[in-house]
Amino acid sequence: MGILDGKVVLVTGAGRGIGRDFSLAMAKAGAKVVVNDLGSSTDGSDVEGTPAADVVREITEGGGEAVANYGSVANFDHAKDMVSEAIEHFGQLDAVVNNAGILRDRMFHKMSLEEWHAVIDVHLNGSFYVSRAAADIFRERETGAYVHMTSTSGLIGNFGQANYAAAKLGIAALSKSIALDLGRYNVRSNCIAPFAWTRMIGTIPITDEAQKQRIERLKAMTPAKIAPMAVYLCSDVAKEVSGQIFAVRNNEIFLMGQNRPLRSIHRGEGWSPETIAEHAIPAFKPNFYSLDRSQDIWPWDPV
Repeated sequence: MGILDGKVVLVTGAGRGIGRDFSLAMAKAGAKVVVNDLGSSTDGSDVEGTPAADVVREITEGGGEAVANYGSVANFDHAKDMVSEAIEHFGQLDAVVNNAGILRDRMFHKMSLEEWHAVIDVHLNGSFYVSRAAADIFRERETGAYVHMTSTSGLIGNFGQANYAAAKLGIAALSKSIALDLGRYNVRSNCIAPFAWTRMIGTIPITDEAQKQRIERLKAMTPAKIAPMAVYLCSDVAKEVSGQIFAVRNNEIFLMGQNRPLRSIHRGEGWSPETIAEHAIPAFKPNFYSLDRSQDIWPWDPV
């Protein structure tokens, strides 16, 4: 008996990289899988083949059940079609993995409006569209699980990724809101921040020695290492887990923090700009966050 026996899972961006390994792992755990992939290039500008069909072939040759979907997560009608396809082919939908993504890296002061909108549309809007399309099914059945892909680029920071970072931090907030709003229907929502070498990560420009070393560390981490957490979060074993953010780095799993007050300061007569400068900021300054990037927080090699 697999941990996902009897479940139907929709995985977006599932034709390559992390999404492909998610789909294969879901099927191996007993799930029937809707494998969604537009087949686009890493920047979303061109369609490059039909990788969803290749993954479906792998699953069916291994004795599993899967169906390919070629819709764009950035189109709400396509998102609704993904959910409908799950119902039409398999009779239900139990979990959604919002994995589809593109990169348009650029330093903020050089980023075009098109580069901004393209990444927001796929990552943030796409996660909302697919989640919203599945919400009515989950509410009606009073069960369901969402797994969203966030990133330390948003949770912590990185150079040249304002669009991607904003989308990924927005996804963390979206996930928390879904967990709060749909918890009464036994619907769960969690995030994974993955560390893995993928086709998309391979497009990140190497600008300095530190970035080169970071990329080399990423190359040692395969997408398959992320899949067990996604399978777990889609299963009934995780029924008590919702609203959380996990990072998976090779054989390491981290429970990530979420924004909470660090310190407070009170002045009975109220504040002026001058007293803020003289009193509040010096008191807060020891607790200020530095301008860290992901590689500053995880400087050691993956284990």
